Amino acid sequence: MSIAYIGMGSNIGDRVGYVQQAHMLLSDTEGIKVLNSSSIYETEPVGYNDQEWFVNAILEIETTLEPNDLLKECLRVENQLGRKRHPDMPKYGPRTIDLDILFYDNLIIANDKLQIPHKQLHLRAFALVPLLELAPDLVHPVLGKNIIDMHSDLPAPEEVYLYGTRFLDI
Repeated sequence: MSIAYIGMGSNIGDRVGYVQQAHMLLSDTEGIKVLNSSSIYETEPVGYNDQEWFVNAILEIETTLEPNDLLKECLRVENQLGRKRHPDMPKYGPRTIDLDILFYDNLIIANDKLQIPHKQLHLRAFALVPLLELAPDLVHPVLGKNIIDMHSDLPAPEEVYLYGTRFLDI
């Protein structure tokens, strides 16, 4: 069994509903057991500012799936919840749901389809703040820094506000 952290975000339609549905669909997936969830946060968009704010949360999961198979399941859930990818859309543009594998044990993977740890994680308050709840001492296997230190080192973090309690309780 492996431990992974999945970042979830939405900024179209029923944002909280999409995050909740993604949580349910992942927890119903064979080979995935949700261990914990962060609170839900409302966050300023990053990379493309002409869009609505996001809601973000993170799941801590236990999985028997290999990283590429976990990615396939994340993409399946995104597709099921109406995620549209178009070459003409901005890279960081609006989406019904976005699922990212942030960490998978202490693995380091970098290929065309998958990068673990997530390559922008150490620069994103919208991911680091929820991770502070779940695993503040978790060490980034490439940078050698824990979540607390990565968050403290953010040069100009985007705005992140607590939106709601842990959505497992909603």
